[in-house]
Amino acid sequence: MKLIAQVQLRPTPEQADALRRTLEVANAAANDISVHAWEHRVFGQYELHKDLYYSIKARYDLTAQMVVRLIAKVADAYKMDRTSKRTFRSHGSIAYDDRILRWYPDTVSIWTVTGRLRMPFVCADRQREMLAFRQGESDLVCADGKWYLLATCEVPEQPQGTPDDWLGVDLGAKNIAVTSDGDVMSGGRVRGLRHRHHRLRQRLQSKGTKSAKRLLKKRRRKEARFQRDVNHCISKRIVREAERSGRGIALEDLKGIRTRVSARKPQRRTLHSWAFAQLRSYIEYKARRDGVSVVVVDPRNTSRTCPVCEHCEKANRPNQSTFSCRSCGFSGFADQIAATNIRGRASVMVPHAEPPGICKPTCF
Repeated sequence: MKLIAQVQLRPTPEQADALRRTLEVANAAANDISVHAWEHRVFGQYELHKDLYYSIKARYDLTAQMVVRLIAKVADAYKMDRTSKRTFRSHGSIAYDDRILRWYPDTVSIWTVTGRLRMPFVCADRQREMLAFRQGESDLVCADGKWYLLATCEVPEQPQGTPDDWLGVDLGAKNIAVTSDGDVMSGGRVRGLRHRHHRLRQRLQSKGTKSAKRLLKKRRRKEARFQRDVNHCISKRIVREAERSGRGIALEDLKGIRTRVSARKPQRRTLHSWAFAQLRSYIEYKARRDGVSVVVVDPRNTSRTCPVCEHCEKANRPNQSTFSCRSCGFSGFADQIAATNIRGRASVMVPHAEPPGICKPTCF
């Protein structure tokens, strides 16, 4: 399973300036490669290498491996979209491999336009454990004046068995997640903080002063960091409970939910801004890492169907939080009823989960 270990570099001011100039030169070269690719309609890495390797190496005084990596960067960009010319920001990330980046226990030796530089890095214990499985490339990223390396790690997975039971998980806006055991991950505090961030952004944007713009720039990623932290905590809690009890995890397939569900105007920002796909990907990769099976089920009518008599009717849900069956009289907390139905649907399905692929921190 591929995961990304993020470490923070601690360069001196002179080293930071060398890293910054390296990004500028490398991305300028990538833009020249992109111009040639677009004008001559040559998008393959092999053809670009044959046409441009020597000229780019001589014009920008780059090492051979850096030129190879930049040609690959442009070719990969055109794999995603060939309908418009690709351009690269002057301080955009660039990829390093083991020929131009060497890892040591607490330092790295990295190529720059001024030569090889050795600088320390810091990371959490979890990231340090992941670095033992590092494979392939690492991306150099500059964000808000800080320097990071994002290393690709091939972390081994635990073998997954076929569980006898499932932990159903219902996802929602008011309660971010509710399990079939009745564990509620409330969204009240989350909604309050997000509304506060939204109001503060509106006030700062309406002011338009230099100090307001500085504060907006400082806070621009704060809500995204908060959202990732909440999703990480919730996914860890769910996977830990499933692993402890020897069960699999049953999730709703919410793909395309924003196009299927209509909401009143005051509710649209709440419905469309929370990253449910991110939460699902976190649950999936943590489950694969710990050997917990994950199954995805159809979410339709899970909160309107009675788990006792299977009667399904819109009137079974008189309000957001209440379920009351019009046929047999069974009642309860609506989100837990939905999670129970999700658990029941998983019991008759073959375990299957879409591979989450590389889980990036997306913090920049």
